[in-house]
Amino acid sequence: MMDSFSYPNTLSISPLERPPCVTLAPPGSKSLTNRALILAALSSVRQPQRLLGCLRCEDTEVCITALRQLGYQVTTDWNASQPVVTVFRGDRPVVPARSADINVANSGTSMRFLTALVALGQGRYRLDGIPRMRERPIADLLEALDQLGIKASSETGNGCPPVVLDGGTWGGGTVRVRGDVSSQFLSGLLLVAPFAPQPTKFELVGDLVSQPYVEMTCRMLHQWRLTATSHAPYVVPAPQTTEGPPDGVYVIEPDASAASYFFAAAAITQGRVTILGLSDHSLQGDVRFVDVLERMGCLVERGPDSITVEGRPLTGTDVGMNDISDTVMTLGAVALFARGPTTIRNVAHIRHKETDRLHALATELRRVGAAVELFDDGLTITPSSLRPVTFQTYNDHRMAMSLALVGLVQPGIVIDQPRCVAKTYPGFFTDLDQLR
Repeated sequence: MMDSFSYPNTLSISPLERPPCVTLAPPGSKSLTNRALILAALSSVRQPQRLLGCLRCEDTEVCITALRQLGYQVTTDWNASQPVVTVFRGDRPVVPARSADINVANSGTSMRFLTALVALGQGRYRLDGIPRMRERPIADLLEALDQLGIKASSETGNGCPPVVLDGGTWGGGTVRVRGDVSSQFLSGLLLVAPFAPQPTKFELVGDLVSQPYVEMTCRMLHQWRLTATSHAPYVVPAPQTTEGPPDGVYVIEPDASAASYFFAAAAITQGRVTILGLSDHSLQGDVRFVDVLERMGCLVERGPDSITVEGRPLTGTDVGMNDISDTVMTLGAVALFARGPTTIRNVAHIRHKETDRLHALATELRRVGAAVELFDDGLTITPSSLRPVTFQTYNDHRMAMSLALVGLVQPGIVIDQPRCVAKTYPGFFTDLDQLR
């Protein structure tokens, strides 16, 4: 998998000789690709669903492999000008396979979405992953499924994968869902609920983290011509059928989280970077990262199909990033080059990602020379003189990509185990070289 990219054990990042002035188009959104794969699998038997601009990475390939194990016909053309994935259920049950043992590797999105999907199946399913996946909580999703009448449990009893599930007994009704650990529990349920045998109403318990990702899910349901309310309580009539978007074709936007690294690069080098295919009307909440850069002093130009960031002298900020938490580490890198401290708040849930991202980010920024105060739901970064360092990546793609930005300005920056970027952005370092 991902044979076209080669990764050394360590990678040196050399400073740019001049501020960049480039136009880029990042690969397709991981969040949109994985949601589209689930919706395409569940769509009408009448025609295949063609997904254009799909992201090819470890996370999406894990999901595609799992769909094939579950009996869906999935073909890929990664060499097309817009990579194409075609999904077809054919004249078979909503979940064709009556059993499967699925390995999701390190893909939390796949674990949550596929657990919800197999609840519609008629049989027993098991989902597992790498050791870190066995530490990531999924009890809130299992509790919601239990309320629906689905027998789903943590194999070890600790509320984490492996998950064992007996599908086919979705009873509908009112379900209370917690959303303070991950919005993906609710998104996974919303994606499959229209195809359940009974209507369901989802009520939120407590605060919902990463609200824009649930908004994305609801907007995609409507693009697939499915009925569901777009706010809590989320009411989903069922059973529904859909032939998918018009002509069975869905176009994936460029990844806004991936774009954040290049916007940040413009900010810290005082360069100018334009990202094509994104706008204020994007389905992805992470386009709002540019609002934070604007507050810090950058010039931001918003077009109908592009966003441009031009770097200017930066001033630290104080910002709640619950809604754009995948960009916390990107901002951590930017904060090193600002005048004054930057405080990031309300992101306690990112401690449950590929690594404890708050602890990992604080550790690495201290190693490069910053003063960092770490608290339960965030951190304050006070910049100081930087020094050469080999950054540890914790097998976390976002750690590697964010910390590589530091090397665009500071000499002597090395990224340890850069291969982890293959999880969501295999060509990241190739694209980063386009800034030169």
